[in-house]
Amino acid sequence: MNWKFWEKSEKKDAKPKSKVREWWDAILFAVVAATLIRWLIMEAYTIPTPSMENSLLVGDFLFVSKFHYGTRTPKTPLQVPLTHQKIWFTEIPSYVEWIQLPQYRLPGISEIKRGDVVVFNVPGMVENNWGLPRSQWKKYPTDLKTNYIKRCVAVAGDVLEIKDRQVIVNGTALDNPPNMQFSYVVVSKDVINTRNFEKLDLTHDEDYSDHEIRKDGVYYSMFLTEELADQFRSFPYIKSVELVKHTQTNTVFPQSKLFNWSGDDFGKLTIPKKDWTIQLNDTTLALYGSTIVDYDHNEDAKITDGKLFIDGKEVTSYTFKLNYYFMMGDNRHNSQDSRYWGFVPEDHIVGKGFFIWLSIDRNKGGIRWNRFFNLIK
Repeated sequence: MNWKFWEKSEKKDAKPKSKVREWWDAILFAVVAATLIRWLIMEAYTIPTPSMENSLLVGDFLFVSKFHYGTRTPKTPLQVPLTHQKIWFTEIPSYVEWIQLPQYRLPGISEIKRGDVVVFNVPGMVENNWGLPRSQWKKYPTDLKTNYIKRCVAVAGDVLEIKDRQVIVNGTALDNPPNMQFSYVVVSKDVINTRNFEKLDLTHDEDYSDHEIRKDGVYYSMFLTEELADQFRSFPYIKSVELVKHTQTNTVFPQSKLFNWSGDDFGKLTIPKKDWTIQLNDTTLALYGSTIVDYDHNEDAKITDGKLFIDGKEVTSYTFKLNYYFMMGDNRHNSQDSRYWGFVPEDHIVGKGFFIWLSIDRNKGGIRWNRFFNLIK
């Protein structure tokens, strides 16, 4: 018997690790550490579309904070680490749905505020299967739905209205993001030289090369700030610069004949809040029915003949179980956002846009050094 148990015994048969084992241990540690950091603290994202220009540009790489609003516990635990919907560079799903866990949110350091730039899982089926025929649509678990990044313009309990493009919350006009863009039709006397676009720091993301030559001039459709629109008006070769008003109503939430809303003139609309009770009628069902059925954690809810049934029983009033948010892109005329697909449930919130760590101008093939480590505002 070894009476000196406090003394470390020597392992006579210990063998040094092979190079393969050392590499395997290092890779395993790195994957585990990266997975934990990605889940608990911060995750990297890239901006693929111009819906947030000029606040965020196509080619921006950013870190999104999970700790601001609190990290969500995983809903789909059986997944290849460091992936989202598919395994890298393939069409193979990166997860299986054999186990689906209830989701909780760890304590955060702040709540979502108006003006925050937020990453979230977009709720709708159409947005998660964009461009696919309906027969190929897939219903993803909440934590694996497509990630969107937008600006929160209204929180739970707010009354939102848009009048002639100005967002109004609780009766007060919301501060507009700097360099906010809208759609314009620019008519020039002749085709505009590419060098003139480059002088204004405009890129081909807006597809300025696409134009229509008519008898009275060359017509361009552009997304511009008011400042750029005024610059174009000052050029001698420009005949006119006109703001495009978005008046189409059939694509706007809640897609009901009861509401003649458009992307530029919208609401008044109350954003659902936890424990808020509404009386159900044609109007409230049109506004909130799909949210109640699809996102408010009801196991058996459906709307039949203009009535809401939960667990087989008709209900005439309803109390919401979750908080919801209204998100919009800063490129207001080139953004698919809450004006078109509705509210974002609180359990779909991923995190807060924190800072840009890299920005690549894909059109010019260079790096935007002036954007490095800019905080997202």
